[in-house]
Amino acid sequence: MTRKIRDVMSPGVAAVEPMTTVARAARVMREQDVGDVLVAYDCDLFGVLTDRDIVVRALADGRDPADTTVGSVCTPPPVVTLTPDDTTDRALDLMRRHAVRRLPVVERGGCPVGIVSLGDLATTEEPLSVLADIGKAAPSR
Repeated sequence: MTRKIRDVMSPGVAAVEPMTTVARAARVMREQDVGDVLVAYDCDLFGVLTDRDIVVRALADGRDPADTTVGSVCTPPPVVTLTPDDTTDRALDLMRRHAVRRLPVVERGGCPVGIVSLGDLATTEEPLSVLADIGKAAPSR
């Protein structure tokens, strides 16, 4: 059953500015218990930084997280986005086409208001799937 993104997204995304250090962004991820942050100036979305970006594009390249900016290692523009009025079918299509697991949700005008993940969609669209079970599990500490 197709639903609106507003009904399945995680609202209130974590965001940092492009000049924020990778170390600071990692602390934000830990504090907010998320695996990604949006990289933005107010309503101007610059990119998305994931925990994988930190490992692959910063640490594995020998870059110092205290000196490396998120703008230099995040997924670069253009960022594929959804609006709250888009459908879960559109989200799945965009994830397939762009090989991404998370999509920022922006209001008209570009202000980020949430994020939708593959796990969010699995929980909604395929509630009995293994991915949905993983998405519902409490984080391990």
